[in-house]
Amino acid sequence: MRPPYPPPPERSLELRRRFAEEARCERPDLSTLCLLLCAEADGTLDEAGMDAAQMELDRLAGLLPFRPGGPRAWAVALRELLGDRIGFRGAPGDYQRLESSLLHEVLRRGRGLPILLSVVWMEVARRAGAPVYGVALPGHFVVGFGEPGEQVLADPFNGGRALTGADAELLVAGATGAALDPSMLVPATPLEVVSRILNNIRAWAAARPERSDVALWAVELALLLPSHPARLRYERAQLLVQRGDFLTGAAELEAYAEVVETVDAPAAGRVRQQARAARAMLN
Repeated sequence: MRPPYPPPPERSLELRRRFAEEARCERPDLSTLCLLLCAEADGTLDEAGMDAAQMELDRLAGLLPFRPGGPRAWAVALRELLGDRIGFRGAPGDYQRLESSLLHEVLRRGRGLPILLSVVWMEVARRAGAPVYGVALPGHFVVGFGEPGEQVLADPFNGGRALTGADAELLVAGATGAALDPSMLVPATPLEVVSRILNNIRAWAAARPERSDVALWAVELALLLPSHPARLRYERAQLLVQRGDFLTGAAELEAYAEVVETVDAPAAGRVRQQARAARAMLN
């Protein structure tokens, strides 16, 4: 298994308990959820390391000017600090690295995926009192400042470059071939951000069958979120079978078949057939 290595089972159970608890509280904390995710991915990240990441976000927030002005002034201040001065930004090669989806590594390297760089922007700006939020454009996460009528968008992946309406339309068209819809510009909740991070990790692992360990913990964390698609249970069952846990995987497949029976009986039959095939692998 290649690094990062997962934590021991006892540590993993505790991290998952805290992750589920944070995800279900009234106001989930984005940085806390991201760092618990990081600790599940990287067994070397202990409590001191998680605290150090939070303190680094605090330190960066302390470097921002005091109340620089309206939304555009905040966007400029964040770009000048994080993009120009510190050098946070992304590159095409970052999509090939698991570390690009882990907040503590993004803080260390100054590199990451658009959504993780946006998390850095949001958490630093939030600590400084900025009116900031994430904007989950299809295919490219960005940050927004201010209310809808005065909204300013910035792209942390490109060093915090301000986005015009035409820029946002091009990003959406390039990712989906469709036009920009106003619903795409609404603030993303912390749980939506974490869910998208986990989706990215699952996609990274799906392209690397040898990293089914990463795919498994990512789908299991996604299942701890208060709202998740039922199909994640099917994905988890398939991963268990792929990793040689045939009995547990077969049981999970049968449980999923029960869920889909009422809406798609033929699909349930196919899943049960997969469960029988998984059990047959023991012979």
